Amino acid sequence: MKRLSLIVMVLVLIAGGVWGYRAQTQTADQTIYRQQTISRGDVSQTISATGTLNPVRVVSVGTQVSGTVKKLNVDFNDKVSQGQILLTLDTDLMQAKLAQSEALLHSAQAKLTLAQANHKRMRELFAQQYISQQELDQSDADLAANVAQYAQVKAQVQSDRINLANTVIRSPVAGVVIDRSVDEGQTVAASFQTPTLIKIAQDLSKMQINASFSEADLGKLSVGQQANFRVDAFPNGQYQGTVRQIRLNPSTQQNVVTYDVVIDVANPELKLLPGMTAYVDIDLEHKENVLLVPNAALRFKPSTKESENKTQTTTSRKPKRERGMATVYVLTADGQLKAIPFKAGISDGKFTEVQSAALKEGMSVIVGDGQTAKQSSKNSAPMRGF
Repeated sequence: MKRLSLIVMVLVLIAGGVWGYRAQTQTADQTIYRQQTISRGDVSQTISATGTLNPVRVVSVGTQVSGTVKKLNVDFNDKVSQGQILLTLDTDLMQAKLAQSEALLHSAQAKLTLAQANHKRMRELFAQQYISQQELDQSDADLAANVAQYAQVKAQVQSDRINLANTVIRSPVAGVVIDRSVDEGQTVAASFQTPTLIKIAQDLSKMQINASFSEADLGKLSVGQQANFRVDAFPNGQYQGTVRQIRLNPSTQQNVVTYDVVIDVANPELKLLPGMTAYVDIDLEHKENVLLVPNAALRFKPSTKESENKTQTTTSRKPKRERGMATVYVLTADGQLKAIPFKAGISDGKFTEVQSAALKEGMSVIVGDGQTAKQSSKNSAPMRGF
């Protein structure tokens, strides 16, 4: 009797093990999908770019004469007024040259006076036929030479006076010093290209962003569009600007073509500084309280095996892909994948607007693969029996 009970118990255990194995084998290949719900909300379609904040107008102050910086009156961030003295150069050499030129001018003046007197006498003598025409012509030439010499020396004096005045360098505009590349005692040399000593931003309360937009986005831009941007210095702040100019000169780097777009920015609090990186977004279209589907659902594609065995479509044949159309997948009541094509609207990169009745609010769409049943069983408690 005990032996019979033992045999019955063994058979029951074997039957349970076989049943559990078959059940596990049947569900081993079943996939558990990750799903999200279709809901309503607001969506904006934007284009983005990175740019740099710059003053609207920067004046580079240089020097027209060479010399040593004798006194520097301004430093970084100093506010300056128009006509204010920024720096002065040593004037000793310029004053010496001016004195020399003035001495030559006095000499030329004396020679010219003498030449004029001689020429007057020669004309009188010629009228009385005491000298020849050749002698009178020579007198005319001497007078003309002295007139030219006097004019040349006079021009040199004027030039030396201007150079002496240019040793005092003044601000051409009112603004803020944003850069200087000179110190007291430093020698500066005037050349064909005037060296820049100081840079002055005329008005930092009005700035601009120079942003590079892809050629693919250029057709979506227009002058007057509103732009939103943020900067690393104030990550929680949102700032606004207006597109002022779309420059036609392209820039090509590594076969990527971009265009410079200028965006006007108001900076009344002077928080935004030149050189800051601006992350720009321009809203092309905005819609409120529309049906939205996660973009992850648009990217989901079933595996080849699932496509052959489990996928259904809303029609008897595969739908033709049309412009503006997209497809999502849902699970039917019997666990089959069902493809639902729909007309897509604008997208913000995370969600896409639904423009057809094929999808309803509250529907669950597949956004990715999860664990298979076999993987799930490995994570669960082991089956009791053996």
